[in-house]
Amino acid sequence: VLKGWEHPKIKDANGADTDELKPEEEWNNAEDTLALGNSKALNALFSGVDKNMFRLIKKCTVAKEAW
Repeated sequence: VLKGWEHPKIKDANGADTDELKPEEEWNNAEDTLALGNSKALNALFSGVDKNMFRLIKKCTVAKEAW
């Protein structure tokens, strides 16, 4: 995992990201594809570790954190 996924954020009038998270219904295809890749990576990581390691990483929402 080289680059971590970040939840898309709402942009202000100047095009800069705000702190407010973008609703999933407003994601474009690229954002949706990246989120799907993150979900698949997390699933692979969760499935490939023993129960003790799983307890440590189960609250991770980004695959890079779990890695």
